[in-house]
Amino acid sequence: MAVLLEEIVQSVEIWLKLIKKPQPYVDPNLDPVLLVPGIAGSILQAVDDNGRGERIWVRIIGADYKFRTKLWSRFDPSTGQTVSLDPKTHIVVPEERYGLHAIDVLDPEMIIGRECVYYFHDMIVEMTKWGFQEGKTLFGFGYDFRQSNRFQETLERFAARLESVYTASGGKKINIISHSMGGLLVKCFLSLHSDIFEKYVQNWIAIAAPFQGAPGYIASTLLNGMSFVEGWEQNFFISKWSMHQLLIECPSIYELMACPDFQWEHKPVLEIWIEKKDKDGNSNSVLESYSPEESISVFKEALSNNTVNYDGLDIPLPFNLKILQWACETQKILSQAKVPPQVKFYNIFGMNLETPHTVCYGSVEEPVTDLEQLKFIKAQYICIDGDGTVPVESAMADGLDAEARIGVPGEHRGILCEAHVFRILKHWLKADPDPYYNPLNDYVILPTAFEMERHKEKGLQVTSLKEEWEILSGDEDNIVINNNEKPLVSSIAVSDQSALMEARATVTLHPQSEGKRHVELNAISVSATV
Repeated sequence: MAVLLEEIVQSVEIWLKLIKKPQPYVDPNLDPVLLVPGIAGSILQAVDDNGRGERIWVRIIGADYKFRTKLWSRFDPSTGQTVSLDPKTHIVVPEERYGLHAIDVLDPEMIIGRECVYYFHDMIVEMTKWGFQEGKTLFGFGYDFRQSNRFQETLERFAARLESVYTASGGKKINIISHSMGGLLVKCFLSLHSDIFEKYVQNWIAIAAPFQGAPGYIASTLLNGMSFVEGWEQNFFISKWSMHQLLIECPSIYELMACPDFQWEHKPVLEIWIEKKDKDGNSNSVLESYSPEESISVFKEALSNNTVNYDGLDIPLPFNLKILQWACETQKILSQAKVPPQVKFYNIFGMNLETPHTVCYGSVEEPVTDLEQLKFIKAQYICIDGDGTVPVESAMADGLDAEARIGVPGEHRGILCEAHVFRILKHWLKADPDPYYNPLNDYVILPTAFEMERHKEKGLQVTSLKEEWEILSGDEDNIVINNNEKPLVSSIAVSDQSALMEARATVTLHPQSEGKRHVELNAISVSATV
């Protein structure tokens, strides 16, 4: 009986081995990657004096109540820190999975509609397929996004994370991939700690970074708040008003305002239809425009009596001039950043979407009679090209020596799961690099034939060459097929009379079909033999 039982156990063990999930592919030659999210892109936990913690960002059940009681804050100008109103609460970022847990799925318990709380999830899954391994070559850095991008505690944690990633990967230099405001955090660190940056980093890839601000988006945020979740899910999420009261005290938001020193091609303005009376007492609607600098006076008046009730106390939350002063200093620090010679910087930005730039309140028919009403008026936007949040003009103006700047059609957060972006990253990270792929135009030029022949004829050296390529375009959705299109033929001739040499070539570009273009080169050269 014992022998039979042992055979059964062995059989079960063999069966378990057979059905065991195959081990993920791991490429030991890859260099480590550190993912840095943008605003609201990290899980935040509230920890009390007894060490008990609960997730307050992001959550669905009791989201608004917990947000107001645990995350509402005040800015302390003496330290530059935004501190929770609850004196017993300390905000921390979870560190499980080498920092990836905090930036993967922002509400891990959410089942229905889970995609709306994905952050780096799709990118983590994709990079794992390329051979990256959590804790060996793939890491994350979550942070308290209420704080300034130059907050000392955050930068100290970032320095420690760079060192730990460098050590865990066996002394390999790091590829940083930042998204959105994470690009400003990395740039602040680069400006203030360039020696540490140079020691540990080999490449920095910024995606959708608001290097010169997100003018329209932030102007309306300061007056009306913002929603991080769209669709039916926002009914169960944090209200726009609750979010507004938090963001008024967040230095990170002020640091995303339009940079006043930047030479905008399209200058962002705040427009308000104001009701004014003429000398006869008749009411007229007048459109007033305010530059980014002039808008400050509007923010001050509109929020002059803004208050929240916390634990029975009315707390004033006006537009915070101390935070504005802090943010102006941050922008100076950002402008001084330089990429070290040994580090390569790349910039991917979103495009082809209507992006708020100029914000307008009121109308000719319904002008604004009191600026304090702006908190309750829905903003209208004049848009320019961008990713829906950050204008192309801002994202491209990194002020750094870049190896490449590439625009990808996509939405601000959705760009993190774009196949086009994955293809570019895979190339830059040298994860199965394709020597024929050019990220700048997203073409793959694939040689398909090569023939060369040399012979002598009547005292002449004759060389003939035939070469063919296929040009593969990744943008197959936008290809227009014209069945009547004819091949394009171009010829060139070059001669050197002094050396008795002549060459002629013909290039034929065939019509595009199924995302491919066939190219033929036929050339012949003739030279006198000595």
